[in-house]
Amino acid sequence: MSLGGASERSVPATKIEITVSCRNLLDLDTFSKSDPMVVLYTQSRASQEWREFGRTEVIDNTLNPDFLRKFVLDYFFEEKQNLRFDVYNVDSRTNISKPDFLGQAFLALGEVIGGQGSRVERPLTGVPGKKCGSILLTAEELSNCRDIATMQLCANKLDKKDFFGKSDPFLVFYRSNEDGTFTICHKTEVVKNTLNPVWQPFSIPVRALCNGDYDRTVKIDVYDWDRDGSHDFIGEFTTSYRELSRAQSQFTVYEVLNPRKKCKKKKYVNSGTVTLLSFSVDSEFTFVDYIKGGTQLNFTVAIDFTASNGNPLQPTSLHYMSPYQLSAYALALKAVGEIIQDYDSDKLFPAYGFGAKLPPEGRISHQFPLNNNDEDPNCAGIEGVLESYFQSLRTVQLYGPTYFAPVINQVARAAAKISDGSQYYVLLIITDGVISDMIQTKEAIVSASSLPMSIIIVGVGPAMFEAMEELDGDDVRVSSRGRFAERDIVQFVPFRDYVDRSGNQVLSMARLAKDVLAEIPEQLLSYMRTRDIQPRPPPPANPSPSPAPEQP
Repeated sequence: MSLGGASERSVPATKIEITVSCRNLLDLDTFSKSDPMVVLYTQSRASQEWREFGRTEVIDNTLNPDFLRKFVLDYFFEEKQNLRFDVYNVDSRTNISKPDFLGQAFLALGEVIGGQGSRVERPLTGVPGKKCGSILLTAEELSNCRDIATMQLCANKLDKKDFFGKSDPFLVFYRSNEDGTFTICHKTEVVKNTLNPVWQPFSIPVRALCNGDYDRTVKIDVYDWDRDGSHDFIGEFTTSYRELSRAQSQFTVYEVLNPRKKCKKKKYVNSGTVTLLSFSVDSEFTFVDYIKGGTQLNFTVAIDFTASNGNPLQPTSLHYMSPYQLSAYALALKAVGEIIQDYDSDKLFPAYGFGAKLPPEGRISHQFPLNNNDEDPNCAGIEGVLESYFQSLRTVQLYGPTYFAPVINQVARAAAKISDGSQYYVLLIITDGVISDMIQTKEAIVSASSLPMSIIIVGVGPAMFEAMEELDGDDVRVSSRGRFAERDIVQFVPFRDYVDRSGNQVLSMARLAKDVLAEIPEQLLSYMRTRDIQPRPPPPANPSPSPAPEQP
């Protein structure tokens, strides 16, 4: 049976507070200075429409405002969260008209977080022929986002559900959503054949339990486990994070109630009790802590140039350069790269191809720079990578076979040189089919699992990708010659699972990026934890020069 019909939503994002300042704004008032206000818009991933998210207060008579009102946004590393900041001069608190427009700035939330010390300054534009000044944005992770709650519960005199035994009870925790639905956020282990179970202590991020709202309802269901999955409902109770946290100083006992039994039986009291034995809260370092402390994500691309992709000049080819739309290879590269580039300060990305014959002598290469520069394979930005990729398609001959190990080892050698937590490497491999060097690739992945790197493999085209699934160690950790990978560092997805049926390429890219990048923050954290590397303190602020005192 379904456990309470809970909606399938991801763990809520960490919450980021954005502080806004402006410098050297346009002065549109005749007898005084402008009265600025900033309006934040967020962009819908599906429709691309801009929607107002919130406004700062109006500050009178200044061209250099520091706004007190903050914007608090949910942050997902794996999504491109586009923001637009519009600045207005507001003479009347209710009137925002076109003549009062002072400029605007577009950027992604990741750009703010990935800026030095999670601070960025952007020029304001949009007023022809005028210098509009600049906007300064600072991102701060809310403190409760890093909290981890650890608790232990037991139960007493639960209802007997098994005919030949007692019950096999377990608990299911649900977080309430703003629309009245519930999202499952934790399940305890099953304790066999008892009406008085004591469950093992467990830990859960506070944001998963209540999304930062300490008074939000937390519903806990008690079930009797059945082998066929049709678990019997024993009862339920509700609490909140604030109430749970009181158990730090006292035991808390909850009555387990079964609404159906309560309606049917006049003398019904309860279906047992659950006691919260202990509750504690600790803080842990987060992905944002490391990025804010200066950790850079180094992005490398490797593209499959084997003949099985088809002639790039033919529309049937997976590499076909249509004048009307991007190929699956280009879409995958753009989807992943445009998000990761926000966390790399120099925006220079090594890009390689494999499985091609190179001119002029026809040498087969499994690791050639797309920009044809052996000394410096870096491309400037994702657009530079795409440009080099298109140029390579015009000059090399697609051939084979499909070898992954050379490019994995290439990135691993770079990652092995820097182990202090300042750099983390992400390798994106885009391929159309069957891997030819599975033994060597497994060996390369096992060796790389102890290094600061992750590998994303995107499969394009109609091929069956069973071998790639084997490399993605979600269920069984990758091993080679009896040695197991230290961490799960590989994420594989077939691109066809994310293609929007209506042909919306932007939506296809967003879906792909969301899935393939979702594991990167935890993979980075797992490396830092295993090496006991703490984030560096954020660099000191380097704000714009303070403006001269304004004259009234």
